[in-house]
Amino acid sequence: MSRHVQSVSSLPHLLRAWRVDAGNKMNRGRPLPQKEVADRMGVSERWYRNLETGLHAPLSGEILERLSRALLLGPDERMALYGHALGGAGGQQAGGEDPHEVTDALAELASAQTGFPTYLTDQAWNLLDHNAAMARWFPWVREPGANLMRWALTTTEAREQIVDWPRHAAQYLALLRFALVTRPDDADLGALRDAVLDDRVCRDLWDQSPKVLAYRHGHRYELRLPHVCPETLTVTSQVLLPAYRQELRYVLLLPVNR
Repeated sequence: MSRHVQSVSSLPHLLRAWRVDAGNKMNRGRPLPQKEVADRMGVSERWYRNLETGLHAPLSGEILERLSRALLLGPDERMALYGHALGGAGGQQAGGEDPHEVTDALAELASAQTGFPTYLTDQAWNLLDHNAAMARWFPWVREPGANLMRWALTTTEAREQIVDWPRHAAQYLALLRFALVTRPDDADLGALRDAVLDDRVCRDLWDQSPKVLAYRHGHRYELRLPHVCPETLTVTSQVLLPAYRQELRYVLLLPVNR
């Protein structure tokens, strides 16, 4: 199973899926042909075919831009493409900044006593810290090895608490696919992928769509948390990234009706 799962989050698979999307965007009713993509890029059909079959092809900034335009890629797809080509460089730590100082500062911020839930995760959605409000809303964050993605996708509790769970689960899977494309050698992400896709429902959702999603910043969703509020809560997630540690995510959950 692992080999198949890796293939559906690989760049060649995404390129083929993006050709299908491009054809739909252009009202063709069929995928954009490889030759047309190559012509739109100004490269040979053989060069593009090699790229889509996984053979090595040089990917300069100019080539990435031409490829993005040829396939009519949106911002999330562009980020996935550039992240793959640059080996996830956009999320690597810049020189001179002590990673522990950055993490400690963010953990202190996440633990701040605010009325809204806040939390801090790493690149594989492991919980690094949270505040008291987050623990009151979601007691599972206190558990050893708590992982946001694993909780949201594989637990019965999440499927009961997140209104319209299948739609949101598809978005979580798109986030995971984006992370895997941009960090293909990350062992923690690989283990998370395998754990999530062991769940049959998640595996079916994964196979239904090749979408990628960079962030859920500003995403609005509803929660059933009777221990917090007798009515359904509508919240938005605000995602902040530290400049020098973009693999970390500092998230605030803000109720729409405060």
